[in-house]
Amino acid sequence: MRHPLLKYLRKEALPTIFCPGCGNGIVAKAFFHALDELGIDSLRDFVFVSGIGCAAWIPSPYIKADSIHVLHGRALPVATGIKLVRPELNVVVIGGDGDIAGIGGNHLVHAARRNMDILVIMVNNMVYGMTGGQVSPTTPISMVTPTTPKGNIEPPLDTCEIIKGCGANYVARWSVGHYMQLKNSFKEAITIDGFRFIEVIAQCTARVSSRQGLTAGEHIKQILKRSIPLEKVDDTLTALFRGKIVVGKYADRRNPGYLDRMEAGRE
Repeated sequence: MRHPLLKYLRKEALPTIFCPGCGNGIVAKAFFHALDELGIDSLRDFVFVSGIGCAAWIPSPYIKADSIHVLHGRALPVATGIKLVRPELNVVVIGGDGDIAGIGGNHLVHAARRNMDILVIMVNNMVYGMTGGQVSPTTPISMVTPTTPKGNIEPPLDTCEIIKGCGANYVARWSVGHYMQLKNSFKEAITIDGFRFIEVIAQCTARVSSRQGLTAGEHIKQILKRSIPLEKVDDTLTALFRGKIVVGKYADRRNPGYLDRMEAGRE
C-alpha cells in the first residue's frame, strides 16, 4: 500500500543521499504531514528556495514541486524576488543554520523586518555539516568541532529571539524529537501571511553524533533532555549559555505582510 505522504516526493530521486539517521528526513515528513492534514494534495502553488548545505537538499531534488537552488546564504533575497513577481505562490525557504543564520544572516534579519510573506524552515544541526562540521553561529558554548578543538568559546545566536524582535508574524523552535508540535507549527505557519520562521533542532550523525559517540536515536534523546519549554524560561539567552534548548512558540501575530502593505501604499 502506497504511503499517503509519498505524493509529495519525486520517486525518481529516491532513495535520498542523506546520511543514515540524519534529521532532514524527519523534518520533511513533518512538513508533508502538515500539508496532508491541511488537505493540500498538490504543490502546484508552492515554490521552494534553498541555498547550500545538507538541509538545502530537502526540496531539491526530492520535493515534487518547483524549486531553485541558489548561492550559499542567498535563498532569502531570491525568495523575496519570487514572491514579489508571483505573489499568488506559497514561497518556502529550507536551509541549515550555517546557510540561513550564518552566511545569510543579514538577509534573514531584513526579510523578517519587512515581514515578507515567506515561510523559512531552518534546520539547525549546530554546525556547518556539509563542509566538515565547523563551528557555526548556533554552535553551543564548549562544543568541540574541527575549528574549535578545545571547545567553542563564542555565544550562540538565539535566532528565534532575533527574528521575533524584528517583527516577524510567526516564530517557533522545536526539535525533530518534538514531532507533533513541529507538525502543528508547520500547519499554523503555512496558513498565515507575513514572515514565518521555524527553527528545527536536528541531529547531524556524521559531524556531531558520531564525534560524541552517539547513535541518531541517542542524540535525539539528548536533545529532548536538554530542551526546556519557553514558558519556563525568564531569559532565553541565559538558557542557551547553560546549554539548554528553548522550545516553543515565540511569536504568533497577524500583522499585515509586506505585500498587503505594498498594495495599501498604492491606493
